[in-house]
Amino acid sequence: MAGRIRQADVDEVKARTNIADIIGERVALKSAGVGSMKGLCPFHDERSPSFNVRPQAGFYHCFGCGESGDVYSFLRAMDHVTFTEAVERLAGRIGYALHYEDGGAAPEHTGRARLYAANAAAAEFFRSQLMTPEADIARRFLGQRGFDAGAAAHFGVGFAPKGWEGMTKALRAKGFTDEELSSAGLVSQGQRGVYDRFRGRVIWPIRDVTGQVIGFGARKLFDDDNGPKYLNTPETTIYKKAQVLYGLDLAKREVSRQHQVVVVEGYTDVMACHLAGITTAIATCGTAFGSDHITVLRRVMGDDSTAGEVVFTFDPDAAGQKAALRAFADAKRFNAQTYVATGPEGLDPCDLRLARGDGAVRALLETKVPMVEFVLDQRISGYDLRTVEGRVGALRTAAPVVAELRDPLLQPEYVRVLARRLGMDTEDVRREVERAGRSNGGGRRDAAPGAAEPPEAADEGALRVTLATLPRTPDVGIERDALMGVLQFGHRMDPSLVARALDLPFRHPALDAVRIAVRDAPGMQRPGWSVDAVAAVREPYRSLAAELLAADFPALSDDEAVSSASDLARRLVIRGFDREKAELLGAIQRVPADSEEGRAIRLRLRELDARRQALADEGS
Repeated sequence: MAGRIRQADVDEVKARTNIADIIGERVALKSAGVGSMKGLCPFHDERSPSFNVRPQAGFYHCFGCGESGDVYSFLRAMDHVTFTEAVERLAGRIGYALHYEDGGAAPEHTGRARLYAANAAAAEFFRSQLMTPEADIARRFLGQRGFDAGAAAHFGVGFAPKGWEGMTKALRAKGFTDEELSSAGLVSQGQRGVYDRFRGRVIWPIRDVTGQVIGFGARKLFDDDNGPKYLNTPETTIYKKAQVLYGLDLAKREVSRQHQVVVVEGYTDVMACHLAGITTAIATCGTAFGSDHITVLRRVMGDDSTAGEVVFTFDPDAAGQKAALRAFADAKRFNAQTYVATGPEGLDPCDLRLARGDGAVRALLETKVPMVEFVLDQRISGYDLRTVEGRVGALRTAAPVVAELRDPLLQPEYVRVLARRLGMDTEDVRREVERAGRSNGGGRRDAAPGAAEPPEAADEGALRVTLATLPRTPDVGIERDALMGVLQFGHRMDPSLVARALDLPFRHPALDAVRIAVRDAPGMQRPGWSVDAVAAVREPYRSLAAELLAADFPALSDDEAVSSASDLARRLVIRGFDREKAELLGAIQRVPADSEEGRAIRLRLRELDARRQALADEGS
C-alpha cells in the first residue's frame, strides 16, 4: 500500500512550480514591484486588488481578507482537494514521479477528485463516439453550422449514443461506481437502476477556468427525443451553473491580455466567435448572466480600472431585451465599461458566420453601443415622446438608470444624452436624476451589491497587528523594512550579516515575534524557507509576517532590493552598536577612570567605534 509522499518530493514539486502560473489560471496578475504580482482576491469579493503573489517565495497573501499560504494551500482552498491530491496534481503537471513512504497512511482522495476523473473519462468517451457511424447525424449537425472535425476537436465536442447505458458500461469498466456516476450527474436513476443521462445528443464538455471537465451541455438531434432541446449536467459538488462560463478556459488568456470579454448566448456562438477570431467569447450554461459570473470574470480580466470592456450580444427580440435589462442590473458591478451588440437582422454569431463569414462576426463588435444607452432606449421606448405626459413618464422611468451610474464623469454626460433623447431641458432632467438618486439610498453608487464586509468591521475587537497599524516611528520603520527585506531577499544576502541583525532584539513586540521566527528558520538558501518562517510565527502576529513577505519592497530591481535590504540589516547592527555604546558611556560615569573596569569599558568603546566604522564603510 502506498504511504505518505516523501517530504523531499513534496519540497521538490513546490520548488519546480511557479505559483504565479497556478494562481494566474484563475486571477489576472499584474506586476506590482520587484518580485511581486497583484490581482483581485479569489477568496473574497473586492473592487481594488489587494491580493499579492510573490513567485520567488512561492507565497500569496491578501491584504484585504488575510488569506495567505503556498501553492498547496491555494489548491486546497480553491479546489477543495486534500494535501496529497494537491501534490499529485502539481507533480503530474510538471511530469515529476512521486515516491511514497512504505507503512504510512494511504493517500487520501476526496470524492471531488473522483468526480473530476469521471467527467474526464466521460468526455473522452463522447469524443470517441463522434467518429462512429451512429454519430453521422451529429457530424451533419456540426457541418451545417460551419464546424469541421478540427473545430470539434478544438472544443472537445462529442456524441452521446442513443442507447441507455453505453457510457455507463464504459465508465464502469474504468472502475467508476454507479454512485460516483450519479454524483457527477452523468446518469439518472430509474426503476431498474441507473441509465445514461445524455442519449442521442451532440455533447459539449464544460470546463472550469483551469481546464478540468466539470459537466456537459447536450443538444437533441432526433425527432423522437421528447426531452428539452438543451440538457445540461445538474448541480453537483463541482458543477455550479451560476459560477460556470462555457469557453472561459480557452478565452482566459486573451480576456486577461485584452481586458475584454464577449458574452454570447450559446455553445455554437462561442465556437463561431473563436473561429472568427473573437477569442474572448464565453457563454453562460443554461442560466441567466449573474453576479457570480461577474465575480469570476473580474478576477480573470483584472478588472481594477475602467479600461476594460464587456460586450453582451443579445437577440433583438423581447426575450433578448429582457436578458439585456437583467444583465445591466448585475453589470453595474463591473468596473469595465459594458456594451450591447446585436447582429444584423437579428442573426446570432453562429448564424451570422454561416450567412456572411468570419469578417461579419468580427464586425459585430463595431456595432456595440454602451449598455446604459441601450437600457435607456428600452426604458423610454414604450412612451409617446410627442406628448408632454409621455416625455415626463419616460423621464421618471429612465432617471434611476442614470442616477445609479458609479462614474461621476459619466453621469452628467448621460443626463445630457437623456435630455436629447427626450427633447427636454437638461436642468429638468438633472433634477429628476438627483431625486431618483436620493430615493435609491442617497446615491451610494460605489458600493457593490452584496460586497463583503471588510474583515476589520466584522470583528473590531480582534487583536490583529498589520503593517497599516504599526506606529510610524523611525525605530519601527527600520525594523519593519529590514524584516521585509530579509523575508523577500534573504536568500541572496550575506548570511553572517543577516544573522548579526536578527540576533538583536527589536523594540516593537510584534516585529520582535516575527524576528525570532525568521532568525530560527533553518536553511535560508533553500526554496520556500520564508514561507516556513511565516508559518512558525506565533499568533497573533502571523498575519503581520505574511504581510511583510507579500508587501511591495521599494526598489527598481532585484539587485537594488538586495543592496537595500543589506543596508537595512547593517543599520540594525549599527543601531545595536549605538545602543551598547550609550549604555557603556553611562556606565563609565559610575566607575573610577583608572580602575580595571573603566579601562575595559574604554577598550570596548574603541572596539565598538572601529566595528561601527568598518560596517558603515562596507555599505558605502
